[in-house]
Amino acid sequence: MKVDFSPPFIDSIVKKHVSDVLESGWITTGPKTKLLEESIAKKYDIPACLGVNSWTSGAILFMKWWGIEEGDEVIIPAYTYAATALAVIHAGGVPVMVDVKDDFTIDEKAVKEVISEKTKIIMPVDIAGITADYESLNRLVEEKDIIKKFRPRNKKQKDLGRILILSDAAHSLGAKFDNKYSGALCDITIFSLHAVKNVTSAEGGIIALNLPRPFENEQLYGELRRFSLNGQTKDAFTKSKGGNWKYDIVEPGMKCNMPDLNAALALGQFEQYDELLDKRKSIYSIYNTFFEAKEWASAPEYDSKIESSYHLYPVRLKVTETERDAIIDYAAKQEVSVNVHFQPLPLLTYFKDMKNIHSHENALKLYRQEISLPIYPQLSEEQALFVCKTIEEGYKTVVEK
Repeated sequence: MKVDFSPPFIDSIVKKHVSDVLESGWITTGPKTKLLEESIAKKYDIPACLGVNSWTSGAILFMKWWGIEEGDEVIIPAYTYAATALAVIHAGGVPVMVDVKDDFTIDEKAVKEVISEKTKIIMPVDIAGITADYESLNRLVEEKDIIKKFRPRNKKQKDLGRILILSDAAHSLGAKFDNKYSGALCDITIFSLHAVKNVTSAEGGIIALNLPRPFENEQLYGELRRFSLNGQTKDAFTKSKGGNWKYDIVEPGMKCNMPDLNAALALGQFEQYDELLDKRKSIYSIYNTFFEAKEWASAPEYDSKIESSYHLYPVRLKVTETERDAIIDYAAKQEVSVNVHFQPLPLLTYFKDMKNIHSHENALKLYRQEISLPIYPQLSEEQALFVCKTIEEGYKTVVEK
């Protein structure tokens, strides 16, 4: 039985949205992108959302706009995908890597230990659909001794008056913490709509704006939208209207807007997202029931305040890294595609010799034992049980031989 890892969900509703755009004659940023932005903002009680062409470009865009400069530090977990750190570097900052807790999310105590006068942003990463502890992080940046360390570089940073929290929520669209949706849990949240995500636009991202007063998030939306269009005062859709050709460039922006063609793909899925999440949850429950009964495995555990978006199922096996890799190879031979999320950044060639890498022993331990199992709406119960049996057979073949 062949089981793919994460195929996109594309049905007749999704195809109709895409077809509508193709037939409209307008395929770049326009009404579909605006509708996607507004739909996500309304559903998750977010003041404003901006569509961009990837999570990475969205993160770079925001950090540049926020005024990150050479030497500014952004605290991130060592356990994440490379884009988290690379966005900081491309924005001109320095990634400061710290360890994670057993639920794969950033360790708030480790964060506090490395905050310095150079710290401008804390960027927690939501893993597998599980949010970081934003309650603790929001409380941390408001502590008097932490605020005393804060050195704003510009008016925006001065108006905030503290370290900004920017959530890498690539995995957590639709997740909740303490009954509040991801996107409304901290200052800025960036979702990914990459091809393997719960909702995909093939490539794309959403910047969720939730800054406190004196900021006006709808006004910031306009500023960031302009910044995502080369600093141009009119987008192409507006310019296409009769007599509207004249524009100005008011800042050295980037080019990372989301086209309508991509937005349409995501819209068709987002309209059905509650149902799709329920299907993911049912697969998650099948895996939980199976692996919770196995002494050699650890099912995901996280705070009861959290409701996952069920993006990944990260099972941990009580094995060595070599044994884990052999079990993955065994699964591949049975045509079951699994993955590992993630290789800690300090293991990768580009990052391993960087300064500002702090203790990350727990990240290494989690990595050596983790396997991500297929989880998506099209996956049948029969396929999910086959995945379970395949991992069990792999364990017995490799470890109990």
